[in-house]
Amino acid sequence: MLAIALVAYLALNIGVGLYAARRVKNSSDYLVAGHRLPLFMVVTTTFATWFGSETILGTSSTFIQEGLGGIVADPFGAALCLILVGLFFAVPLYRLKLLTIGDFYRKRYGRDIEVITSVVIALSYLGWVAAQLSAMGLVFNIITHDLISVTGGVLIGVTIVVTYTILGGMWSVALTDFIHNILLVAGLVYITWLITGMVDGGATTVITHAREAGKLNMLPEHNLAGWLGFFGALITLGFGSIPQQDIYQRVLAANTANNARNGAVIGGICYFLFAMMPIYLAYTAFIVNPDMVNAALGEGGDSQMVLPNLIMQNTPVFVQVIFFGALLSAIMSTASATLLAPSGVISENLLSKVYYRLDSRQRVWFIRATVMVFAICVTTYALATDKSIFEMVENAYKVVLVGAFAPLAFGLYWKRASQNGARVSIAFGVGVWLIFEALDYSWSSGTGWSMIGLQHLAAVCPPQLAGFIASVIGMLLGSLIWPNRKGMPQPDDEKIADETILNA
Repeated sequence: MLAIALVAYLALNIGVGLYAARRVKNSSDYLVAGHRLPLFMVVTTTFATWFGSETILGTSSTFIQEGLGGIVADPFGAALCLILVGLFFAVPLYRLKLLTIGDFYRKRYGRDIEVITSVVIALSYLGWVAAQLSAMGLVFNIITHDLISVTGGVLIGVTIVVTYTILGGMWSVALTDFIHNILLVAGLVYITWLITGMVDGGATTVITHAREAGKLNMLPEHNLAGWLGFFGALITLGFGSIPQQDIYQRVLAANTANNARNGAVIGGICYFLFAMMPIYLAYTAFIVNPDMVNAALGEGGDSQMVLPNLIMQNTPVFVQVIFFGALLSAIMSTASATLLAPSGVISENLLSKVYYRLDSRQRVWFIRATVMVFAICVTTYALATDKSIFEMVENAYKVVLVGAFAPLAFGLYWKRASQNGARVSIAFGVGVWLIFEALDYSWSSGTGWSMIGLQHLAAVCPPQLAGFIASVIGMLLGSLIWPNRKGMPQPDDEKIADETILNA
């Protein structure tokens, strides 16, 4: 029954893709749904972008091991990102009516910054999409009782997602997200109610157990290293995921600027609230099935299996159908969005010399081909890496945080932000981040630069935080020392700065 329901659900998604393909007439329809999404669809598609495998499997498994302190990046940082996008970025970016976030960097700073930031943004999606594909492989493996291997599940999952994403683009993503969210929210609410009923004392017992185990302690140790680590984890997703194409697509797909802003804010709030459900459910396993939890957390176990095993071992088949349907909904929503987003950046911003020579119909097929190529690359990465789902997602945003956030924020809100300021910001941010990553490795392995003691820097400050601070300093120094010179060809920086500051 579980496998039959899965096949029917996957067929439904392909059907939606075929229907959505009828709405695609040009690249604007394909990338941003023709700027026609109403508020409720902006909310659902924004919420669905974040609510993926890392939320249900990655974050929940990290919580049962490390508590709230281990999940600062997600859901806290992820929800913060969407709210900040709505409050400070959605309206000014929407009114520029661009197709990709890379277009902003070109118009504000010039072609070289467009290329550099587009490469940074596109590469960041490898880990994120790979996490979704790995989770799909895991789901297929579980529900078929090892009949389909994890690798086979990855290949089946990517085939389904690529099919409906290629067919309808952003229209497919938006429509399937709406369907997925209905099943996801209804399924999580019902399963949370059902599992809570298995615990004597209900939710109060679960929360008390978690508090006594120290899992609800979110704040770090009261020292410099603790607070810097906390802040570094928070901004990794909180700031680092703001300059992302998938977020920008949802902003630009709205039918009004107000809906773009409100959709992001409401989506962020909804994400935070519903992200707590898988965390809560996973922790109930300590009470409902402690032997299973101990086995998963022990040597040779996999903490990501706690929640799926809880459902498989303690609920009837129809509840399993609901849970894995909801899980697949979350994964497929995120996977489709994160396949389409970098493909748009690659075609529009990196391969623009080819892209702009094509007519509207040819551009759509060019983007579709890019989706396919990117899917092959990310599938290869997913099958080769041994990182956990949570690690893949968290690592994905570090390079964007240090290489793209400062030029975006300063470009929108500081008229003096210059081309050279953006160049120095990227060089400082990425350079310092890589140095601190090397220092961090040297510190943990006990090799390398020990004679000069530089490892102590990495022991206090997370690499991505050091890179972020350097990128901000580079933006300020570069713009003040090397402002844009008058009388020379310039990007549309003054015009954009005037418009965005006025409209913010």
